[in-house]
Amino acid sequence: MADIFREIEEEVRRDKAAELWKKYGWVVTTLAVLIVLAVGGWQFWQHRQQEAAAGVGARLEAALKSSRDGDRAQAETILKDLAGSAPAGYREIARFRLASETAKADPAAGATAFDAIANDGSIDPLYRDLARLRAGILRVDLVSYDEVKKALEPLAVPQGAWRHTAREFLGVSALKANDFDAAGRWFDAIVTDPATSAAERQRAELYLALVRGGRVTVKP
Repeated sequence: MADIFREIEEEVRRDKAAELWKKYGWVVTTLAVLIVLAVGGWQFWQHRQQEAAAGVGARLEAALKSSRDGDRAQAETILKDLAGSAPAGYREIARFRLASETAKADPAAGATAFDAIANDGSIDPLYRDLARLRAGILRVDLVSYDEVKKALEPLAVPQGAWRHTAREFLGVSALKANDFDAAGRWFDAIVTDPATSAAERQRAELYLALVRGGRVTVKP
């Protein structure tokens, strides 16, 4: 009797399953097709993105090669196009490189180009500060120590990501202005910072030797 009841129960389940499939089978089939299409579409999109990234990377490399070869006009042409049309990430790289190319011929114009990057709120704050640093470095030979200090001192704070380089160029600018006390303070800040690399510390110590020597007077 138990076997008979089991067979009846199984038959009922098969009938219910067949009825459900007849009623809702199209839903399952449609979902399966949609999943396949979605996966295929995602893979196709990823492939296209990889192709696009490879193409942009090749153009960026072509711009760098043109720059190395001395063809600044060609490098700038490529970089201007990438700065306006490349995907995020590559676009910022192109803007930085373009500002660097501009600075080779005209440091003041290059500094202004870096200012534009620094003032772009869509860019990560870390890279905006890097642009501020690059602009300040370019102005060391163009403006007074007070102006350089105004630009770079906010980057020289103890937790600043770019503090070592900012302090170094603040010290250089102070040296150029014959402000040996200020120069010594900036170079000391580099030497005493535990996070300073060996190369940076060695360079700062060389600068400090100049500071200790003071102003050089040439006798007639």
